[in-house]
Amino acid sequence: MDLLNALVAFLNFVFVPAVAYGAQLALGALGATLIYGVLRFSNFAHGDTMAFGTMVTILFTWWFQSMSITAGLLPTALIALPFGILCTALFVLGTDRVVYRFYRKQKANPAILVIVSLGVMLVMNGVVRLIIGVEEQNFADGGRFLISAGDFKAATGLAEGLAIKSTQAITLVVAVICVAWLFWFLNRTRTGKSMRAFSDNEDLALLSGINPDRVVAVTWIITAALATIAGVLYGLDKSFRPFVYFQLLLPIFAAAIVGGLGNPLGAIAGGFIIAFSEVMVTYAWKKVATYVLPDSMAPDSLLQLMSTDYKFAVSFGILIIVLLFMPTGIFKGKST
Repeated sequence: MDLLNALVAFLNFVFVPAVAYGAQLALGALGATLIYGVLRFSNFAHGDTMAFGTMVTILFTWWFQSMSITAGLLPTALIALPFGILCTALFVLGTDRVVYRFYRKQKANPAILVIVSLGVMLVMNGVVRLIIGVEEQNFADGGRFLISAGDFKAATGLAEGLAIKSTQAITLVVAVICVAWLFWFLNRTRTGKSMRAFSDNEDLALLSGINPDRVVAVTWIITAALATIAGVLYGLDKSFRPFVYFQLLLPIFAAAIVGGLGNPLGAIAGGFIIAFSEVMVTYAWKKVATYVLPDSMAPDSLLQLMSTDYKFAVSFGILIIVLLFMPTGIFKGKST
C-alpha cells in the first residue's frame, strides 16, 4: 500500500505536472526551432510572442465571457484562441516586413538578426505590459478537475490523492494535435516540403522555383500559432504574467538546443527533458521517500535539491552542458 501511495504521490506532484509543462515547452521550442531552421537566426522575441498571443486571447476571452459566450466545461479561451493566433500572425508578419525583411535582403549576419530580435522583444514586452498590465491574470474557467484528489482517495482507499486538472489534459490533447498536424504539413504538403527544402539549401531551393517570401510568411504564421497555443496553454495551466513569458525563453531555447536546434523532433524531446529535469530537481522528495523507506530511515529534511525559485537554473545548467559536449543536440540539429 505504501508503494502505491508513493507512486500516486510521484504521479501527482512530478509526472503529471512535468508532462503538461513538457508539452508547453515542446510547442514553444517547435516555434523557435522553425525560425532557426528556416530563417537561420535565434528569435529572442519568441517568449514575448507567446505573451502577446496569450494577451490577445485573454482579451477576447473576457469579451466573450462578458457576453455570456462560454465553452461549457472547456475553457472559454479555446474559443478565443483562433482570434489570438490571427492577431499574433498579423503582428509578426508586420514585424517581419518592417524590421527583419530589410536585414534579410542585406544578407545580414545571423548575429545581427539576433540583436534585432532583442529590440523586437523589448518592444513587444512593452506593448503587452502597456495593454494588459504587469499583474497576474487568471482567465481559466470551465471544469477545474478531470480527476480530483478527493474522488481518487474515495475510489481507491489510498492516503494519497491523484488530481489531474482539466487544463493539463487539454494541454496534452492540443499538443498532440498540433505536433501531428505540423509533421503532416512539413512532410505531406507542397508548402511544407518547400520549407524543408529552403531550410536545407536556400540557393538550391530558389533555383527550383520556390518563392522565398511565401516560405518566410508561412514560417512566421506557423510560429505565431505555436507560440500563441503554447502561451495560452501555459497560462491556463498556471496563470498569465508577462514577465514569466520572458523567463520562459531560457527553458524553451534550452529544449530546442538539447534536442537539436532546427530539428522539430528534437524540440519535442528537448521540451520533455527540460520539463522533467526542472520538476524532479526542484521537487521535495520527502513524502515519496517516507512511503518507500522504513520508519527508521525516514528523512527529516525535504530532500529537495534546489528551490523552485531557481528552477530556471536547471535549464541553464543543462544548456551549458549540451553546448560544451554536444553542440548539435541529441538529434543532430544545425550547429549552434
